[in-house]
This record gives sequence, C-alpha cells and structure tokens, in this order.
Amino acid sequence: ETYIDTWDGRKIPLSYVADVVSASGPNSINRENVQRKLVVSANVSGRDIGSVVEEVIKNVNNSVALPDNYRIEYGGQFKSAQQAGRMLFFTSLMAVLIIFIILYQEFKSMSLALVILINLPLALIGGVLSIQLTTGTLSIPAIIGFITLFGIATRNGILLVSRYQHLRQQGKSLHDSLREGSSDRLNPILMTAMATAMALIPLAVEGHRPGNEIQSPMAVVILGGLITSTLLNLYVIPAVYYMINKNKKNENQ
Repeated sequence: ETYIDTWDGRKIPLSYVADVVSASGPNSINRENVQRKLVVSANVSGRDIGSVVEEVIKNVNNSVALPDNYRIEYGGQFKSAQQAGRMLFFTSLMAVLIIFIILYQEFKSMSLALVILINLPLALIGGVLSIQLTTGTLSIPAIIGFITLFGIATRNGILLVSRYQHLRQQGKSLHDSLREGSSDRLNPILMTAMATAMALIPLAVEGHRPGNEIQSPMAVVILGGLITSTLLNLYVIPAVYYMINKNKKNENQ
C-alpha cells in the first residue's frame, strides 16, 4: 500500500482516507482564471482567418448545445486580428482628422480643405470595389492599404487646388484657372499614378503565391482606389471648386 504522512508525523495507508480506483480521464487539466480550459486549435490555409472563424461560429451555434456554465471563446490569431483591426480603424479616423488639420493650416480655408478631402471617397470607391471583386474580406493589410491610399488621394487634390489658387492670385478668371490648372497638373498626376500602378500590379495579381498573403490585399486596395481617384479627381475636384468659388463670387457681388 501507499502510505502518506499525517499532521503529527505518523504514516497511514492511503486507503484509510481515500478510495483508489482505476478510471479513464484527461492526462492534464488546464486552467485559466480559476476555470477549466480545453483548447481546440487549427491552422488555416488558402483562406483568410476571418471568414473561416465566421463559418466555424455559424456551424458551432447550429450544431453544438453547451451544458450549463460552459462557454466558447475564439482567440489566437483571430482575436489578435480583431484587436489590430480596431486599432487600425481608429488610426484611419485619426489620419483623416490630421490630414484635414494640415490642409486647413496650409490653405487657411475650411472649404478648400473639404474640396481636397472629397478625393478620399473617390478613392474609397475603387478600394471597396477591388475588395469585393477579389477576396471580399476587409483584412488588416487592406485597411493599411486604405490608409496609404488616403495619402495618395490627398496629394492629388493638393496638386490641383494649389495650382488653381496660384492662378487665381495671378488675376486669371475662375474658368481659365480651372482649365489651365487642370491641364498643368494632368501629366504629374497621371505619371505618378501609372508608376505606382506598375509597381503594384505584380503584387496584386500574384496573391495566391506563398508570402504574398499580406502584400496582395494591400496592393489590390491601393491599385483600385488609385484608378478611381485619379480618373474622378480630374472631374469632381474642378467641378466642386468651381461651385464653391462661384458662390463666393456671387456673394461678393
């Protein structure tokens, strides 16, 4: 028999205080926050983690009935990705706010700053469409691509508006400033967009290759947004600038 020590130093058989039986059970019991924990893990290949977890949650909710005091928590890379996604979303909002403040400080006009910021929705159109046509999932690399796209779209708007303002200060009419300014900035905007697109196309079309899982979604978003912002920028920005300054001219008169 197995003997154990008592409080007064004596040894007694284990059978005096417990019944020893042979039974099956877990070889280890894991605990977290004083609660038992069982970990079920899996690797994801060929798909993004978000869509896989959504499918798992749907199937588990439809087919698994949990006993009382039991619950399921989804963690690992999925939880980390959710936290990073929330942080990047907040960063995106902060980036837009900072861009607006810088534009206002530069042009000393809220209306001109808003005219330039109109380019952001134009870029979002292409970015969102590119996601829908490819993965269909807003991943962390895609959010990073949107933040990068905001900077490119803002730069294009600054090129146009700053040129319009410069020509207006030289005494040219509103119509002539828009026509000449758009013509002057057409080549720089197209050259920058084409150079960026040529660099992003290989990354966007080879997303299935190992190692491109992060680069490809980001490149797809930037490429799609670059196309729409570049094309629409040359039409929408001059039109909005004309409407705002035309109204100001009428008010002054």
